Amino acid sequence: MPPLSLLAACAPTTTPAPPVAVPTPAPAPTPVAPPRITALPPAGPTGPVELCGRGTVQRTGDGRLFNHFPYPDMPATALVDAPAALGQSCKIHPAMAADLTRLLAAADGDPAIAGTLRAVSCHRSEALQRQTFCGGIGMNGSGSFAERAWASAPPGHSEHSTGYVIDFGTSTSPACNAEACFAATPAGRWLRANAARFGFEMSFPAGNRQQVKWEPWHWRWVGTAATEAGAAPARSLFLQARTRFPAEPKVD
Repeated sequence: MPPLSLLAACAPTTTPAPPVAVPTPAPAPTPVAPPRITALPPAGPTGPVELCGRGTVQRTGDGRLFNHFPYPDMPATALVDAPAALGQSCKIHPAMAADLTRLLAAADGDPAIAGTLRAVSCHRSEALQRQTFCGGIGMNGSGSFAERAWASAPPGHSEHSTGYVIDFGTSTSPACNAEACFAATPAGRWLRANAARFGFEMSFPAGNRQQVKWEPWHWRWVGTAATEAGAAPARSLFLQARTRFPAEPKVD
């Protein structure tokens, strides 16, 4: 028998396989909590305001003018068409379009109001708000700026300019559109019971401490939750109004 050393020398050699690289798993992304707004935004602009070519008035320290907060004028190029089912051509903020479409679909599913919800007004530019406000002075007992502001926001201070607001109406009782009696119509009752499910809240409820006319037709969109896409900017914009003068019905 050959010596063991010779057998070992003749034994076939095997080259060990190179180690297989095991990829290191990427770390799981750290969840990012949605922004929580805990402080009021800075006060609005201060100083005198020229109104309607009839003189100047002074804002309060928080920027309000006759109880109305200041709001930016959303450019028309940033808006989209409201759903045709609302019965008129008007523009809205794109962030609210999906919820508005869902609201209209739900309303159409209720035989009591199917096909009857309408839009009386959506986005209004600051220029149009100026016409609306100034043109109403001297009408229906509104002889002063303060009297007019009880029913209509001064230019630069209307929620409508943000694009997040719709004045709803009804095709079955058009005489009640933009009137208190809208609250008693089937459409008005349906909105009160259901609008908050779709992110809409009534800005100026009856007896509001903001001392603005009760407007059961005026609904602002703030999203169904703070985490909903597009809701955070809307909620930030309306933070002072929602904190100091809560809507009713309101969205949490």
